[in-house]
Amino acid sequence: MTLAPGLRSQLLTMVERSDTAEKIGSGDVPVLATPRLLALAEQATLQAAAPHLKPGETSVGTRVELEHLAASPVGTHVQIGVELTEVDGRRLVFGFQATDRRSLVARGTIERVVVDRERFLARVTR
Repeated sequence: MTLAPGLRSQLLTMVERSDTAEKIGSGDVPVLATPRLLALAEQATLQAAAPHLKPGETSVGTRVELEHLAASPVGTHVQIGVELTEVDGRRLVFGFQATDRRSLVARGTIERVVVDRERFLARVTR
């Protein structure tokens, strides 16, 4: 594993109707749902880490802190940037920010743990 603090990744998405709190069921308004925002941030952490893992390894989420600060209506482009801020053995800590052209949409941290995929799945499928 060659992961080190400073590793970054970002993704850009446009809020679709299927991304809204109204559609997902986490609210009743047509804006980017917090659970969808979190999923996008986690996707960005996966993109950052995956190329640096050994064959057969993956990472799983273990802890999240998220502040959803601004609403993003359908059609808004949201950019999510993540940075690996800490590596402690198999534990990875990423900071993230989501922005649109007007404001800071969200910020937070995501912790992941590097695991052997086969061993992990063997434990959870018993």
